[in-house]
Amino acid sequence: MFTGLVEEVGTVRDREQVDGAVLLHVAATAVTVDLSDGDSVAVAGVCLTVVDHHAGGFTADVMPESLARTTLGALGPGAPVNLERAVRADGRLGGHLVQGHVDGVGTVLRRTPGPRWDEVEIAVPATLARYVAEKGSIAVEGVSLTVTHVTQDSFGVALIPTTLAVTTLGTLVTGGLVNLEVDVVAKYLERLTAGAVR
Repeated sequence: MFTGLVEEVGTVRDREQVDGAVLLHVAATAVTVDLSDGDSVAVAGVCLTVVDHHAGGFTADVMPESLARTTLGALGPGAPVNLERAVRADGRLGGHLVQGHVDGVGTVLRRTPGPRWDEVEIAVPATLARYVAEKGSIAVEGVSLTVTHVTQDSFGVALIPTTLAVTTLGTLVTGGLVNLEVDVVAKYLERLTAGAVR
């Protein structure tokens, strides 16, 4: 489980093809503190398992499913990625409950700079639109954000100066692809109430 509060922006060092999957080598410093093999790290919002680590970074397995359903399949050496270690049970939940299970990929429709923040409009896949609610939570590239408004096929978020400075969202461009994870509570509520609605 994660919070959507990015600890640092790492850099993809290399990607190694292994039997249809990928070993992703990421350069990082902050998230390697007390990191162990087998730990979970959210990379661009995708929960990955660490298979090797050292002071300057770590290596994680990326399965074909993750390569096909997230932006990780298109990442090459030099690409910046948001990183967050799994939250400890005694830690603060400063963002919202994020699983690192990406639900789909959205497209940046526009980015409007403001006096101290940027407003961003993101197209959401039709299968996910019903889970996005105004003032609700959503994870974009692993970053916990509050939804400012929704339309039938898109939603908006406002990026504060801190988010712009310490995550990859500061470099978003129109047409760019982003990993999306909707609020897991909404998905569970739909599942639990499906049998009651007739």
